[in-house]
Amino acid sequence: MRIWRICRACYAGEAFSGDGARRFGGRWNSRGTPMVYASTSLALAAMELFVHLEPSQAPEDLVYLWAELPAGEPALRWEENDLPSNWWGDELGPVRAQGDAWVRGGESLAVMVPSVAIRPEWNVLVNPLHRDVSRLQVSTATPFHFDARMFSLR
Repeated sequence: MRIWRICRACYAGEAFSGDGARRFGGRWNSRGTPMVYASTSLALAAMELFVHLEPSQAPEDLVYLWAELPAGEPALRWEENDLPSNWWGDELGPVRAQGDAWVRGGESLAVMVPSVAIRPEWNVLVNPLHRDVSRLQVSTATPFHFDARMFSLR
């Protein structure tokens, strides 16, 4: 399976390291736990980033990368009924606890999780501590630009 990420060009070399999520935490992990957030399409990766950007400021230094997961990954898929209630809301403690436990357990390299931005779509979390992480085949970075109309105030 191919997974996608968009990041600033200066971070492209560590896009699949999980270091950014380790430093700051995220929906599925606590600060201190490394995790890679990816999407099943470039369009979803763009939407996932877009919802976190300032409405009037399009970043100029974005790149996209993809990685090919080894055969059999993602080995897990968390459906909504596998998740804490209100997993999409602002109370992140239970969701982060589930993600942190998954990283520590090392049971799979990747897990599919529903997207908050577009619920019927799927994101992919990658465990950078998993023994098979070196089997990821990562592309080179390619410049990415949002359409300027997405940032125009109407």
